[in-house]
Amino acid sequence: MPPTTRTLSLVLCLLVLGGCAALPPGKRDPRDPWERMNRTTYKINDKFDKAIARPVARAYARTPQFVQTGVHNFFTNLDYPIVMVNDLLQGQFKAFANDTARLVINTTVGIGGLFDPATTKGGLDRNDRDFGQTLGKWGVKTGPYVVIPFLGPSDVRDAFGRLADDFTTPRQYVRNTYWNYGLFVLQVVDLRARLLPITKTLDSAYDPYAFMRNAYLQNRDFKVNGGQSKSEEEEEEKLLDEAGADQSPSPSESQPPSQTQPQSQPQSQPPQPH
Repeated sequence: MPPTTRTLSLVLCLLVLGGCAALPPGKRDPRDPWERMNRTTYKINDKFDKAIARPVARAYARTPQFVQTGVHNFFTNLDYPIVMVNDLLQGQFKAFANDTARLVINTTVGIGGLFDPATTKGGLDRNDRDFGQTLGKWGVKTGPYVVIPFLGPSDVRDAFGRLADDFTTPRQYVRNTYWNYGLFVLQVVDLRARLLPITKTLDSAYDPYAFMRNAYLQNRDFKVNGGQSKSEEEEEEKLLDEAGADQSPSPSESQPPSQTQPQSQPQSQPPQPH
């Protein structure tokens, strides 16, 4: 059976299984009309993550830090044409000039992107744009939230955006199947390793599915409507912290009311001699 057929069969099976997922009590989130199906897909993704992806990522995280930094820099540089194309589509011509200079410097001086002299020496900020953001800038609504098998959280707009972005990364045009899939797997492992610090936060959340959904949708909303882009790492850390704060109880719930302390009486002063 061809890979595409197997993938479609898997998705159809997930859609069928989606009718069996139990929903928690409470009001449904209007952004997530497919919640029953999404929760089933999330459970499958979570089992895969705990059984395979997470152990591999932990093993990778034990490699020397300079190796992990070099791998991350390489993939950031390899996919940077996605940012540049969407700079133009969003009319960000100054950012396009900045990002073109980044790509040239890091590809040449940075030895194929293993190093990032454009930031460390040139002071050129890294932008983060994709076609999902561009569609949002053009006024396209997000559509329903959806969890993609093995790829994780998305929405309908960003799912189509990912397809468009695939045609603007050089990795798409690598004709060698082993190199193509090898690069994809290594990039996924690097990404999963960088998300290990928030694993405990996610696992300890009252509803990990809702935590992930809220964090993703807040992140995407910020990237479309939140002004100038920051580095991807800073945005994710900020929004995940905010989502974690939403899950934690308020101080009035977690702490008992403070007891009223009696005011201390002023000490009586001895009478002054006349």
